[in-house]
Amino acid sequence: MKVKVNKDACIGCGACAAICDEIFEINDEGLSEVKVEENSENKEEFVSVKEELQDEVRDAADSCPTGAIEVEEGQEEE
Repeated sequence: MKVKVNKDACIGCGACAAICDEIFEINDEGLSEVKVEENSENKEEFVSVKEELQDEVRDAADSCPTGAIEVEEGQEEE
């Protein structure tokens, strides 16, 4: 599974970060973003989610009032 936040749709309500703070955080602009490794330059791309966090990410996506969380199900790329 991979996930990203559509910045144009996010209103910064914080529901995703409250549900799954291992994956989501509120940035300096007050909008949600997916936490990425420090060496990653683009926070707009899909980020892989560990299997043990996938249910929480789905719950966060379902709880987003604007549908800003985009989930891509499927095989992980190796």
